[in-house]
Amino acid sequence: MKYIFLSILSTFLFLVGHGQSYSLQQLEASFLENNYALLASKFDISRAEAEVIQERVWPNPTIYIDQVNLWSNRTVDLLPRLIGEYGRKQQLVAGLEQLIETAGKRKKRVVIKQLEQKTSIYEFEELTRELKKELRQAYYRLASLSQEHQQLEAIVALFKQLNEQYERQVVLENVSRVDYHRVQSEYVSLRKEQVDLEDDIAEDLEKLRVLTQLEGLRLSQLVFDTQEQQRMKPLPADILELAMGQNIGIKRQATELEKAGTQLMLEKAQRKPDLTLMLGYDRGGNTMQDFIGVGVSVDLPVFNKNKGNIKAAEFQVKKEEAVQHALKWELESAVIRLNGQLQKYQHSLSDWPTDASMGRQDMLDGYKKHLQSGQVTLIEFIDFTQASRDAHKAYLDTWENYNITYEELQYLVGKDF
Repeated sequence: MKYIFLSILSTFLFLVGHGQSYSLQQLEASFLENNYALLASKFDISRAEAEVIQERVWPNPTIYIDQVNLWSNRTVDLLPRLIGEYGRKQQLVAGLEQLIETAGKRKKRVVIKQLEQKTSIYEFEELTRELKKELRQAYYRLASLSQEHQQLEAIVALFKQLNEQYERQVVLENVSRVDYHRVQSEYVSLRKEQVDLEDDIAEDLEKLRVLTQLEGLRLSQLVFDTQEQQRMKPLPADILELAMGQNIGIKRQATELEKAGTQLMLEKAQRKPDLTLMLGYDRGGNTMQDFIGVGVSVDLPVFNKNKGNIKAAEFQVKKEEAVQHALKWELESAVIRLNGQLQKYQHSLSDWPTDASMGRQDMLDGYKKHLQSGQVTLIEFIDFTQASRDAHKAYLDTWENYNITYEELQYLVGKDF
């Protein structure tokens, strides 16, 4: 009974899982929750936070005990006891040292670590947007391929039926062998296109499975909004200014430039020597039996004034400035180019007849009847099916390119419109 119950439960869960449908929003939710690349990238942010905490910590003080005599000779001076009778001949030196950094070096290092943490956050955001862009583009390609596959399946089924009919009729010598070979060749060619199309679908489905971690995701489970395909998406009027302020690459480069500037200030601060404060205790080694003294040590910047590191940091600042200018120029060119492409796709889709795809199957069936009645020739029928497919594919390609370009533009701007 137990095994029967488990079998029924497993079957139920299998049917429920395979009956689940996924819209684009649901795919994105699964992606944000389950994608391993994002989960791994979050650890970089946590690591950077821990490094900021560590950089705030002062260096540990140093304690030392020195000049402890394990024996004595007859020249020893007797000292007061330490513990009981012990310590009359015991000498030792103890001290405590603490490094004090000058010129705000520690604060500057903390700022650098905070900027590195900021960079980790930008890298996480960039990875998220890049993978989300890939997910959306794969979804739109599948939406286009799905419609193309449906039309191709109908035409393949039609030519399969024609091929079987012509195969029977050529034996009865009711049709020419040339016409039979034309139908057969067209059928084989269509089957080849169908296989290639299914390979493309499988490739994009695998990409969605990897991104969302939805194992066994099938094309039939994806929900495509047919009304969305007729709707043009708005674009902000100040898209170029928005891109300059929101693009993650620009933000990250600005952080790198700020970090290079802070590193330059740190290298200049390194010219100022640090101080080491000392507190010492001397028993039996000085004119006083129990001597406590304080002191300070400092490096003399005679030979090393950190000139090389300062010069290198200055060059790094100039390099980051040049990179920033190059990124802004590339971003401006890419936004203008993609915006122009998007406008062309939008005009093309707007000019497309709204009823171009309506009644396509009825027209094919009608042409098939005309073929069988002899009102159209086989060549005319094949030309019509090819022209119908080409027109539909042209529309789907334009719609797909429009959406892929739109997502590319959103990724560059760094914000969903």
